[in-house]
Parts: sequence; C-alpha cells; structure tokens
Amino acid sequence: MKELASSYDHKKVEEGKYKTWVEKGYFEAGDTSKKPYSIVIPPPNVTGKLHLGHAWDTTLQDMIIRYKKMQGYDALWLPGMDHAGIATQAKVEARMREEGLSRYDLGREKFLEKAWSWKEEYASIIRSQWAKLGLALDYSKERFTLDEGLSDAVKEVFVSLYNKGLIYQGERIINWDPVQRTALSNIEVYHEDTKGAMYYFKYQIEGSDEQVVVATTRPETMFGDTAIFVHPDDERYTHLVGKKAINPANGEALPIMADDYIELGKGTSVMKCTPAHDPNDFALGKKYGLAMPICMNDDGTMNELCGKYEGMDRFECREALLKDFEAAGVVDHIEEIVHPVAHSERSHAIVEPYLSKQWFVKMKPLAQQALANQKTDDKVTFVPDRFEKTYSQWMENIEDWCISRQLWWGHQIPAWYNNETGEVYVGKDAPEDIENWTQDSDVLDTWFSSALWPFSTMGWPNEDAELFKRYFPTDTLVTGYDIIFFWVSRMIFQSLEFTKKRPFKHVLIHGLIRDEQGRKMSKSLGNGVDPMDVIDEYGADTLRFFLTNNTAPGQDMRYVPAKLEAISHFINKIWNSARFVLMNIDENMTWDDVKLENLNLPDQWILNRLNEVIEDTNANMDKFEFGNVGSELYDFIWNEFCSWYIELAKETLNGDDEKAKAATQSTLVYVLNSIVRLLHPFMPFVTEEIYQSIPHAKESIVLASWPEVNPAFSNKTIDSQFTYLIDIVKGIREIRHQYVIKNSVEVDYTITTNTDGLEGLLNDMAPFIKKLCNAICAGYNMDVAKNSANSVIKGGNTLHIDLGQYIDMEAEKEKAKKEIAALEKELERSKKMLSNPNFVNKAPAAKVEQEKAKQADYLAKYEAAKEKLANFD
Repeated sequence: MKELASSYDHKKVEEGKYKTWVEKGYFEAGDTSKKPYSIVIPPPNVTGKLHLGHAWDTTLQDMIIRYKKMQGYDALWLPGMDHAGIATQAKVEARMREEGLSRYDLGREKFLEKAWSWKEEYASIIRSQWAKLGLALDYSKERFTLDEGLSDAVKEVFVSLYNKGLIYQGERIINWDPVQRTALSNIEVYHEDTKGAMYYFKYQIEGSDEQVVVATTRPETMFGDTAIFVHPDDERYTHLVGKKAINPANGEALPIMADDYIELGKGTSVMKCTPAHDPNDFALGKKYGLAMPICMNDDGTMNELCGKYEGMDRFECREALLKDFEAAGVVDHIEEIVHPVAHSERSHAIVEPYLSKQWFVKMKPLAQQALANQKTDDKVTFVPDRFEKTYSQWMENIEDWCISRQLWWGHQIPAWYNNETGEVYVGKDAPEDIENWTQDSDVLDTWFSSALWPFSTMGWPNEDAELFKRYFPTDTLVTGYDIIFFWVSRMIFQSLEFTKKRPFKHVLIHGLIRDEQGRKMSKSLGNGVDPMDVIDEYGADTLRFFLTNNTAPGQDMRYVPAKLEAISHFINKIWNSARFVLMNIDENMTWDDVKLENLNLPDQWILNRLNEVIEDTNANMDKFEFGNVGSELYDFIWNEFCSWYIELAKETLNGDDEKAKAATQSTLVYVLNSIVRLLHPFMPFVTEEIYQSIPHAKESIVLASWPEVNPAFSNKTIDSQFTYLIDIVKGIREIRHQYVIKNSVEVDYTITTNTDGLEGLLNDMAPFIKKLCNAICAGYNMDVAKNSANSVIKGGNTLHIDLGQYIDMEAEKEKAKKEIAALEKELERSKKMLSNPNFVNKAPAAKVEQEKAKQADYLAKYEAAKEKLANFD
C-alpha cells in the first residue's frame, strides 16, 4: 500500500499519473470479450489552445467513458482534431502577414507546408492539454480530418452525392467574406445590430421632369442595378411601369417594372434591383431574365463597372458616392437606422451578398430522410429532449448547402475541368489524361468532412474495417447546443445516407460557459478563463468536479471561482478521511482481510446508505444527470461518511471489543474503496492516489470495477433507526448552542417515548451519543423538570435537558431581556429609516438594500430571543 502525504497537494498527486496510464495502454479499446461502447471526440480545431468550453465538453465525455469502462464495457473514446479550413487559414495568413508575406507570394504548395507546420504545432499543444485534463483517450486510434483515410471518405461521399444529383454547381447569391475571399454558409455568419443609414435618392424618369425616390442601405451596389420595381397595385406609380429611370450612379436607363413582391407602404415602395448583390433581387432577376452584373471584386473593392470609383473599398466608395450625390442634388433625405448586419464568424468582416458559381448540396431529400428516421426506433435521442425540436425545425426549413470555399487549406474538390471543352469530370481519382484537365481550386467546407467524423474515423468507406464493424454506430455524442445546426444535423443526414444507420444513439447537449455575471466569455470583454491556469491553481480534479456539477443538461453554466474553492475543500476532506482510515487499520491489511461481519448500528447504516447511493448514482449516470450524482456524492461523503460515520467509528476503534473494532475497520476500508471508485469519473487523479493507498485488488483504479450494490447490506429499517441517533445528537447540540452550554460540560438528557420497543434501540445508541456530544442518558419517560429545554425527535418522541443544572436561569433571563430591548431599538430605528421617503428614494440602492437586510436580520434575532425567554418562563 502507498502512504498518503500528510496534506493534499494536487500538483504532486497529478504528477506522472497520466503518462503511466497512457504508457500502460489503460485507455486502449479492443477487448472483444466485452460489450463495446464508443464515443468520438468532437474534434477541436487546430487553430489554437483549448478553452473552458472544450474542458467542459471533454470532461463530460471522459466521465462517461471511465464509468462505462469500470462497468465492464470495451470502451473506446476516439480522439482527433479538425483542420478547420477557414479558421486555420486565417490564423496562418495572419502569422504570414507579420512576416510581410501573403499566400499568393508563396503559392499553394508552399502555403500548405506552412499550414501543416501550424497544425503540428497546435496539435501538440492540444494533446498536452488533454493530458493535463486527464482524458482517457485511445491515442492509438487518433484521426485528423485531412488524413489520408478521411480524405478517401470525403471523396467517396462527394462523388456519390454528385452521381445521385445531390451535389450540383450553380450561380447563386452567397455570403462572401471579402477578407478571407471565400464563400460562407448561412451558419458561418452572425448578425450584429449596427448603426447605419437608409439613403433616399432621386431617380429621374427618362424623357420627363418627373422623379421617383428610391431607398437603399448600400449605395455602392447601384453600379449593379438592372431595374426599378414598384407594386402593380400602387396607383402612384402605375403610369410609370414600362418607362425608364436614370440611375444617378452611372447614368444608365433602368426599366421600371411591377411585381407584387414589393411591399406597399414600406418606405417609398420603390425598389432598385441589384441581382448580383442581393438574394431577393437575384430571385426577381431570374424571374424576369435580367442581367446580373457584379460591381465588386472579391476583396470588397469596386470593379471596372464603377467608373472613377474603381479600386475603392466598398465603404470608401459609399462615402464618395454620397458626397457626389449631395453636390448633384440627388439626395432626397437620409434616415439614421440600426439594423442587423451580417458578419463573417471567422474574420468578422461585414459579409457581402455576392453572385458566385459555387458547389451546393441539395438538402431536401437528405433532410427528409433524417426527419423520417426520428420517427423510428433507431432515432437519435436528444438529451434534453427539447433539443430534438430545435434539430427538427432546422431540418424542416433547411436550404441547399454551399460547400465550396475559395481557400487552399482543406479537401480540394474532386472535380476537374477540361482545358479545351470546359467539360466537368468528378471522380475519386484524376482523369487519366491529366495534362488536359485542371482541378477545381476550391476546397470543401470544413463541416463537409466533419459531418463524416463518426464513421470516417472508424475506417469507412471500408465497411469491413474492424473499428467500423465493432464500434459504429457510436453510443453517445457530447456537444454544445450552439452546433446542432453546424454539425449534429449534418452527421445525422450523412450517416443515414451512407451507412443507413444513425451516427450515435444519444446526443448529450450542454450549454455555454458564462462569467460570474452571466456574460458570454469573449476576448473583447476580457473575461475568458484558461482552463490550464485553473488546473495550475486548483488542480484538474477540482476543475472537473466544478464543470460536471454546476448545471443540468442543456443549460448554460457560470464560472464562479468561489465554487472552485469549495470543491478544493471537499477534496481535502476526502483526503483527510482516507488518511484517517489508513491510520486506523493494520498497515499489512489486504483486501482479503476485509470481513463485513459483527456489524454495529453505524456500520450497518453506512453500508446500507452506500447501497442507496450506488443505486442512485447508477440511475443518474445513465440519464446523464451528473449534477445529481455530484450533489449526492458530496452529501454522502462530507455529511454521512465524514461527519457522522467516521466520528461514530472513533468510539468503536478506541474501545476494547476487538470483533467490533475489526468490523468497523473493514467497513471503513470497504466504504472508502467504494467512494473513490464512485468519484473516479469525476476526479481521476486524487482517486488513483487514494486507491493505491488502501487494500484493493487492482494495480490502478482505471482497471477497477464499478461499485455494485451488495444485497446483504440492504436494510429497510436501518435509515429510520439511525435517524433517532441523528435527531438526538442534533437536538443536544442545538440546545447547547442556544443556551450557551460549553461542550466540555457533560449533560444529562431524558427521552419521553411514544413508540413501543424504542428504549432498547436508544440504549444501543447511548455510547455513540456520549462520544459525539458529551451527553449521558438519564432515563426514559421521567418527570420533566420545569426549566427543561426540549427538542422533538423522530416519531414525535421528545428529548429533554434540565437547564437548571447547567445555567443560571435568572441571569440568562436578564440577558435575554436586555437582548430583546436592544433589538427592539434597532428595529424601531430601521423601521423609521425605511419609512422615510428621503432615504428610500435618494440613498444609493445598495444602501437601501443593505438596511432592508439588516432589518430582516434584527427581526430573526428578535423572534429567537423572545422564544428563548418564553422557554425560560
């Protein structure tokens, strides 16, 4: 057995353990004699270090996998990382800019070398962070979304969907990031309320003195206008339909057309149509066969259509155009507005709606298949189940998915164009006469490869791959509600399409981590927390217990440092209880020496309670209610095992009955051994240290089995019986406290019973009550002294202590009266203050609240003092 240090030091406890676990292969799956259980890690992006949200997400998975492993499953937790196309390329290019380089200076191959170098650098950092968190990952099966096997899966999926007509090329208005110079899908865009303007400009009617006023928020797009639209029922403009209006930006004559898409009564109800720069205008342009000129370059500068404004940034052009319009008298008026403006999630640039030829996935058939599966027994079960509605609503209203990105870092699209004919060839391999073909330079959206993660990591498209056959579908996915659209939905429809199976049986949804004030953690607020710093200060076990016990599934969590302090105290409590057990057993004791016989009442009680805790823990672990597990274990360990049982055990351990002593020693070892195993999924490091210090049968707790309910210790009456002991001890302690009777003073108590046969049980408890509160039972159903203090215990029985033996009654009465008088004065003062409008309305709110809190405190003390005096009388 290993000796525990005199005090708990998380750094010493954590040192070397993870390295040992990995080197000895404890986390490697593959025992075919056991039932499989599998989880794939949501692959972190190789863009940087893990944040607190990653720590939360992975700790939940680690708890599940350790629990299942201890239950006897062949538990696989497959690790890996995501290449994170646009995000990683942005980081690499930012680093290159510091060196005065752009990707175009290097060319594709040299740029990709830098990107791979970045990947290796940050993958190494992420692995070190996984280690620090203690994650039970099977590194022998680690994958990366750009590795050869996953590339093969991506090509297989792309070609198959293309051949089925579910992938196509088309010109559409897409979200364009002018900084990264790439297309974005709708869910890579966020909207932010931004101060802007609605500009009202005068358009001259060709061949007439008449004008119409047209409103726009984006004057710079006027160079791409091809028509003016009004509502066919708008009597103000029906006479203009078929005529032309002069575009003040370039002098072109624009046809005036009518369509009921135009909203009557909104603004001037005259709309300019810019088909290449607005999705609604694009639809009108297609409907009426309008030209679709693009007036911007892909970097957000104006192109050759813009005359003297060519080369200007789009917003610089806006200002210059406005200035010229004002000089020309074109501006009717300008309204300041606040409106939601689309931004790129990665570069934070304002997104430009942009006509572009892109690759798309036709989503309706795939979504319908996924929705239909949710009505079968093989549905994906969402935890909490309310998130299934979130998922279903998204799938019901899904749009085609733009999957091409104008990047270099990623899966290059497996499509080639014939240099002479322009013919498109799509295939897993390049055309044989490759010199006549040019591969599409775009790469696929990161989520395209991530959507295949649960099965591509298992060896698919080789359906005979051992991992795929044994561990797919996976059992549980753990992820945040913020990527149900990005990732969860895509994994489900791709898995159903290509494997005909759901990708996972359960998806456990958690929320976001917020700061103490409930704000989202962000760089701009400076409220982010590095989980590695938390581990340095408090230890991995403290952080893990905090992350798994402070919220319910699906809810956000607040990061509260005070709670970390409390958990640190809890671990110290566990440590000290383990040391007590070790100091009170024979150092040569082995697990075979644990004999649970000749048990006294406290022994029977704690073993029965352990059974109940194991049952509850199993039920809550299986429902992913980890907060309930943590709360129950905390209460059982701190209150029942440490505060009650260990204190009661001291009476037996210090006694002369060797059989009773041996029984209590065995009980201590048995319960401690069970406690550390129950806690292991939460706190792997400290539980390993303690486990190795007590008699046990395994070399590591990682190999230990999950505690089981022992029917021999189940006792339906013991909890009820033991409650008498607890009530008596609490009653005596409360009377001591209320009437200031020192603990060193031995007190006599009597009990008036109304339950048959109770006296024998109470006699058995008397030695333990003496130990815990220095009190001796003077008898039962005796005459109660006039000055007795009473406490009702279980079953309506009553505890009595004759106060006259221990305190000066008259002196105590006088003290109580003085206390009441002083409190009455304070209450009167507080009442006057809080009824004074000058104070309530003019004093700082915090001061008013402070006074209200004082008043409530005085009132509570006043009522207690009156009750005390009444008891004396």
